[in-house]
Amino acid sequence: MPDILSQALGVGGLWLVVLGAVLSGVVRGFSGFGTALIFIPLAGQVLPPVWVITILVVMDMFGPAPNLPRAWREGMPGQVGWMLLGAAICLPLGLAVLVRVSPEIFRYAVSILAIAVPVVLSLGLRYRGAMSRPLLAGTGAVSGFLGGVAGLPGPPVILLYMAGPNPPVLIRANTMVYLYAFDMMLLGVLAMQGRLEAVPVVLGLLMALPNIAGNILGARVFHPGHARVYRGVAYAITIAAAISGLPLWD
Repeated sequence: MPDILSQALGVGGLWLVVLGAVLSGVVRGFSGFGTALIFIPLAGQVLPPVWVITILVVMDMFGPAPNLPRAWREGMPGQVGWMLLGAAICLPLGLAVLVRVSPEIFRYAVSILAIAVPVVLSLGLRYRGAMSRPLLAGTGAVSGFLGGVAGLPGPPVILLYMAGPNPPVLIRANTMVYLYAFDMMLLGVLAMQGRLEAVPVVLGLLMALPNIAGNILGARVFHPGHARVYRGVAYAITIAAAISGLPLWD
């Protein structure tokens, strides 16, 4: 264990991993999403793709935990369940693609997706229909594939809820519960496939502390009456992290 810990602490560019853990925690705390969109472009600059996703999943076991009871009460767990059903079907497909792509392609894909999400959300697209079970399951299926191939399960779910007539409290609650449950699912699949390595797992445990601090801070400053301000801040941080993660700057 000491050797593994020393290897984890000796990772080059560790400060970027820590920065990603803190910033993603703050945004997750006041918006309900943003962990992967911010953490992966930053950590992906210095670590291999599977390591990045492993650290993210392990870290995410703890970071949002203090806010989950509130999110469960304020959300609609039934809707989350249907999305998870779709995700369970397509997650393994996404992981199968992930292990076959180069780190450079991974970084481009993650950064482009992370930039696209705020841009699409800012267009103000609207969905007036019902949150039907097929729609929720289909959204979960797309989310599961993206979560496996790029570690980004959030965009389809975020786009669906932001486009609908949903209050900020419900958006924050449902996305937070869904993303936490998805992380548990992803961790289980990685374990079953034998892709969990000791060093990224230890790094994930270490990053949980700054991520928890960020989540608590973000939750404390959250106020439903200022949802537009929080959303703008989340978009700005997400785009900045995505741009910094492009391989163009290497």
